[in-house]
Amino acid sequence: MIKRSFLGLVKPKLQYNLVPDSLQELSVPSKVTLLLKEPQNGGGTTTLKVGDPVKTGQRISGSPESAEYVIASVTGTVSGMAPYVDGFGQKYTAITIEASAQDDWDDEFNKEPSLDTALKFFEYAPGNPSFKPFADPEKTVRNIVINGMDQDLLLTANQYVVQNEAADIKSGVEALKKMTAADRILITVPENLVQQATTTGAEVKTVSATYPNSLPHMIMKDLLGRVVLVGDSLEDAGVVFMSAEAVAALGAAFKTGQLRVTKVVTVVGKDGSATNVRVRLGTPLRDVLQACNISVNDRDRLILGGPMRGVATYSDELPVEPCTDGIVVQDEANSAQVTDYPCINCGECVRTCPVKIPVNMLVRFLEARLYEEAAAMYDLNCCIECGLCSYVCISRIPIFQYIKLAKYELSLIETAEAANE
Repeated sequence: MIKRSFLGLVKPKLQYNLVPDSLQELSVPSKVTLLLKEPQNGGGTTTLKVGDPVKTGQRISGSPESAEYVIASVTGTVSGMAPYVDGFGQKYTAITIEASAQDDWDDEFNKEPSLDTALKFFEYAPGNPSFKPFADPEKTVRNIVINGMDQDLLLTANQYVVQNEAADIKSGVEALKKMTAADRILITVPENLVQQATTTGAEVKTVSATYPNSLPHMIMKDLLGRVVLVGDSLEDAGVVFMSAEAVAALGAAFKTGQLRVTKVVTVVGKDGSATNVRVRLGTPLRDVLQACNISVNDRDRLILGGPMRGVATYSDELPVEPCTDGIVVQDEANSAQVTDYPCINCGECVRTCPVKIPVNMLVRFLEARLYEEAAAMYDLNCCIECGLCSYVCISRIPIFQYIKLAKYELSLIETAEAANE
């Protein structure tokens, strides 16, 4: 158990797990659910109907002009379509497919590496890589960073991929060179994976094992010597980050001619034991937990992601998505509780913040829903969302959740203002 200083005299040092857990291959589930994002301009989400057959690797899109799509991870029949709204109000269509035991692969995938192919087939790949910045004429992206570290504690999915699928990463690096105009492709790994990383053809950089050094903004500062300005994205700074799993999926697809429709997920049980599983995208969380012999009781906490940056979810019926790196189950008795107790101004959050944000002042504005003032006066948009402030908070204020909500609300305000201009 990691201990923390009550008096706030010691900055906590949280260490990543650097020993990739073993892998368990899960069988094809009886059904999968794919979440297709609704187009921003409204209109029909997809022409697919209940009863329609689908093939493994089939691209399922909305209207012909929509850029949103999912890739079918099984062969089967559409058995249900229902609206779904996530925690931040984003609307989706949940497409449920009853799966058959055998895969019948769709042949639409273009095997030639190109940016158009990447945009059409790999935006839904494991790891959620984004190729849109390369197609944006207003952005000049010359650097790609392949993150071989996992971005949260306890998780080892990406490290497993670097350790065991370096050949696929190498093929992915070669494809990236053909598809993008990037001049420099780097891979960041811990010291123990340098040997595997050197075989990928990417420039190797090592990352310290201390959290949160694997987060993109920290890598930008510590390894690339750049600080992303407030209001700018990583892409604005000329850098695109991709996970090692995403690049491996890219390489494997062009080698085999089949899109990768599985995801490596670290599953952490109530006792802290962890294992990596490879599952079909869209597999219900319930199926994954059952395969790992983990039961979820009333009031237990089910977290998508890791303990520092993960999001608690309400249902084990939700599916594994391309961005699902971890599933953590916490017993009710061991779950960290939050309170509405006021900030006591101890300064723990300020001392531990890697960006040096005055969190003690910021949280007061966030609690009052003064989001624009929080951004203007107390550096809300500088936050890299590491979660350390919540971890050390003596008053147990859910600071990390306040920050995520504030950024989301600000994005809605900015979108509304832009629409009215």
